Amino acid sequence: MSTIGYESWAVDLANVGAVYPFQGWEVVMTVLGVAFWLRWHWKQFSMESRELKEAVMAYKSEDAVKAVERY
Repeated sequence: MSTIGYESWAVDLANVGAVYPFQGWEVVMTVLGVAFWLRWHWKQFSMESRELKEAVMAYKSEDAVKAVERY
């Protein structure tokens, strides 16, 4: 089975050209990959910040303050 139309690799590969899928989409795929990567980091940062803020608020509750003052 051939995806580029060659039945045999016994040819001069210098004349074949690119032999990988999505030829010509390298720049677009790179931009999309970097955009996805940056979006993922931004989303992860915001979720972790929210989780940290909730943890801090849990320690500032009246029950936590009373437990510390009791000892």
